[in-house]
Amino acid sequence: MTAVLTGIGGFLPPRAVTNDDLSRTLDTTDDWIRTRTGIRERRVVSDGLSTGSMAVAAGARAMRSAGVTRVDAVVVATTSPERLCPAVAPEVAFRLGLGTVAAFDLTSACSGFLYGLATVSGLIGSGTADTVLFIGSEAFTTLVNQEDRTTAPIFGDGAGAVVLRRGEPDEPGALGPFDLGSDGALADLLAIPAGGSRQRSADDGLGHGTVPTADWYLRMDGRPLYAQAVERMTQSAQTVLKRADWSVADVDWFVGHQANIRIVRAVAEELELPGERVAVNIDRVGNTLAASVPLLLNDYAARGDLEAGQRVLLSAFGAGLSWGSTTLHWPDIQAQPVN
Repeated sequence: MTAVLTGIGGFLPPRAVTNDDLSRTLDTTDDWIRTRTGIRERRVVSDGLSTGSMAVAAGARAMRSAGVTRVDAVVVATTSPERLCPAVAPEVAFRLGLGTVAAFDLTSACSGFLYGLATVSGLIGSGTADTVLFIGSEAFTTLVNQEDRTTAPIFGDGAGAVVLRRGEPDEPGALGPFDLGSDGALADLLAIPAGGSRQRSADDGLGHGTVPTADWYLRMDGRPLYAQAVERMTQSAQTVLKRADWSVADVDWFVGHQANIRIVRAVAEELELPGERVAVNIDRVGNTLAASVPLLLNDYAARGDLEAGQRVLLSAFGAGLSWGSTTLHWPDIQAQPVN
């Protein structure tokens, strides 16, 4: 038995921030941002929206898409939790009216959706759950220094969700083999120094002062990250293609994490995938971390570009460093456009 995708949904905050908006406060321009990242606008939380509320909205849409009112577990992938403790997933389950089902968070940054799919596949394959609601939700702009021109233009907020159920490996929607990896030696290339047990916010009475403000925000070393992302995503994608016994010609859509348009295109070129088979929505939403892949799948399914029976290659790379890939036969499901 395996995990089968049976529903999908997404949510984006209504507030759009364009490159021109950013250029009013940052030393940057629309052209500079677009040519380096492919992004022209991103959505940003406001008016009380948060990681949890977006997860609830996306999760409800995924459950309607799947035609279910109950699930056995709720898993939320996020790197922008509402609080360090507790996890947000139990509250999401409660707000969705799911009662006392199993619920937990998973943190693996931009590769969180791929790691989460593998985790949910394990829950289903082991018999722990028959149906799981899995959500990637991020309000990551709250953790980015809006005065930093290297990071502020990149990230956006949003949530994407899928419902997976127990099924047969050869049926539509079945997830294929996985490849997951990490390299903690390079963890500092993309990190938020403060907030955890290593660097607390207040004086601990042992002579350690308060944390510098800059340490509360994301730090990124872009050049080596770019090289790592292209190498790791390419290798990971090639590994799952081999495990699935697919050739590159079998792939109808490459759905890669939307971190940077140059990374997505470079991976596609390394795989020798033509541009018309590469899914892209980074121009409208930016890098939404764990929400990136499900939002992209929802976009293409809602507009009819992603059709039942097509073969999809998924791959992502993020902080950790971490990366992952899998394959998917797209099912016949209903997807609604995200505002």
